Amino acid sequence: MPFRWSFLSTARALPEREDVALPVGSVPVRWKRNARARRVSLRICPVERLVVITLPSRIGRRQGVALLAEHHGWVREKLAALAPKVAFAPGVEVPLLGEMHVIRHVPEGRRGVWREGGAILVSGERAHLSRRVADFLRAEARREIAPRAQALAARIERRIKRIILKDTRSRWGSCAPDGSLAFSWRLVLAPSFVLDYVVAHEVAHLAELNHGARFWRIVHMICPDPEPAKRWLARNGQGLLRYG
Repeated sequence: MPFRWSFLSTARALPEREDVALPVGSVPVRWKRNARARRVSLRICPVERLVVITLPSRIGRRQGVALLAEHHGWVREKLAALAPKVAFAPGVEVPLLGEMHVIRHVPEGRRGVWREGGAILVSGERAHLSRRVADFLRAEARREIAPRAQALAARIERRIKRIILKDTRSRWGSCAPDGSLAFSWRLVLAPSFVLDYVVAHEVAHLAELNHGARFWRIVHMICPDPEPAKRWLARNGQGLLRYG
């Protein structure tokens, strides 16, 4: 029993983040422990611009480093290809429902944050501009998502418990068993047809908490042509994560 305790403690003693040294340089890594994982895996996080390595409960850091070393060429290629971050600042363009809008600071304004003529206008002090733009985009996301979700849920005779907005890194939406729907606020940056598909996808989970044939029949009933949206997300989805 003492030996087992020592083994488990060692396996779980992971730094949250570190630069892992490889023969060709170092790579930024965030370690993640997942008791349900069956194997070591790695993915690129475009928001933090690093590698996320997920380890099962009984697997130690050494195996994660080995997988990273095995795929270091692919990892470096993907990290190098990441588009630069786009901060919310005056003069910067950000998409809103797929249309580019330039951020303009109007300190003398009295309307908070609003859209006008292809621009997002922000009043008040410059120091608060980035936060106010982010708050505005979250509010726009709720304004666009909530009525879509409620209307589609009514079509399939299901009830939504609540709608939550998050800033997720690996999924655009989710449906909990209790009927709560969660969406990434960044969907408001995508074209409307993409937003329509993701909302339909999660609403369909209110009836089927799986991806079986009946689930996809429901999706196609409430979103007749989801393929263009799926292709758009595959090509452009990661780019939405660089804003803000």
